[in-house]
Amino acid sequence: MTVTGASPRLPPGSTLPRAALGVVVLTSRRRALQSLTRRYGSAFTVNLPMFGRCVFVSDPALVRQLFLTSNEIVGNIDPNLGRILGPGSLFNLEGAEHHRTRRLLVPPFHGKRMSTYEQIVEEETLREARSWPERQPFAMLPSTMRITLNAILRAVFGAEGAEFEQLRVLLPRFVELGSRLAVMPVLSRDLGTRSPGGRFMAYRAQFDEVIDTLVARALADPGLAERDDVLALMLQSRYDDGERIGNRDLADQLLTLLAAGHETTATTLAWTVERLRRHPALLERLVAEAEDGGSELRAATILEVQRSRSVIDLVGRHVHAESLELGEWRIPRGYNVMVAIGLVHENESVFPNASAFDPDRFLNVSPDYYAWVPFGGGTRRCIGAAFANMEMNVVLRTLLREFTLVPTNERDERWHSRGVAFAPARGGRTVLARRR
Repeated sequence: MTVTGASPRLPPGSTLPRAALGVVVLTSRRRALQSLTRRYGSAFTVNLPMFGRCVFVSDPALVRQLFLTSNEIVGNIDPNLGRILGPGSLFNLEGAEHHRTRRLLVPPFHGKRMSTYEQIVEEETLREARSWPERQPFAMLPSTMRITLNAILRAVFGAEGAEFEQLRVLLPRFVELGSRLAVMPVLSRDLGTRSPGGRFMAYRAQFDEVIDTLVARALADPGLAERDDVLALMLQSRYDDGERIGNRDLADQLLTLLAAGHETTATTLAWTVERLRRHPALLERLVAEAEDGGSELRAATILEVQRSRSVIDLVGRHVHAESLELGEWRIPRGYNVMVAIGLVHENESVFPNASAFDPDRFLNVSPDYYAWVPFGGGTRRCIGAAFANMEMNVVLRTLLREFTLVPTNERDERWHSRGVAFAPARGGRTVLARRR
């Protein structure tokens, strides 16, 4: 709600200079936010480079209130990933434009098509698994990156070909560079092909060229109406006025699906392997369940990995109205309100013994979507959430069926920032043996 003419009432916060605080947050974001929470509580105010004046919250009650606030009062966080993924990306759109574009993108990731995608994920997992060494340590993250990238490419475009090979090479480079540029206060300018900005722009130009080729081929396909890949469905979908999405906006949306989707899912899978090797009793239960054809504990395990090892740590809204009433606080226009996802997931009032890895807390229990928020929430919740959870379930099921994960007593892998996402520092190092 808004209160016209009312004075701001902000949470307490750090008095460090903006530049100094920015350096601390940029170099050690998780520890900085944990430290600020310990000092100021579940809501605090900071002034950051790039994001400006922000209120951070980690109380699920405030998260719920924020996610349920109307779009007239709060909108998309500013700046956002649209600066990396393009102005037509769902990350960048606001209001009615966001709503109508979201309506085009949701159908391909729900319903009967999910069973087709499930088969693709299993095939890609088995293909990648052929390269895994037996009883020798290796990092799982590069493999899960390839599995999720190949799976989303096939789901989006439906078939393989020369353009697939181009995207398989191009997208990992684009994602790695874009993820780092996304957290920099100023997106690097194009200072030539060797500069970060120059390489980024070159990658984007290559991507657009490939998409133009694939769109032209799809539109010329007499069997387009029978295809169930995402590109075909989007080309056949229409806005309320009868128009189809334009090529540049389509390219932005496809880049969003390909880049944002595959990295976060792959990283969560690497964390899953890292967690299971350190919890042998749970691993035995999961293997027994998989052999019996069950899935409840596996689904709960994935939920707990997403809670305890949040790959994305921030989601937020920008205050457009004169002010936003949020709990006891009154936040003025122009502020960003940031949900600290990792801190929400550490809330002891919602998740007792939160530091423990305990999938049983989700066994046959649906998560509270204002306390468990790895996909954000409200009208801007990730449209690929169902696809991502299906993908992780299929990869883990296949892994448990085909291999024995060798437990370890090594220390937990530390958190490593890849820019936007947090990954296990050693890539989810694993040792496995094929099941006979």
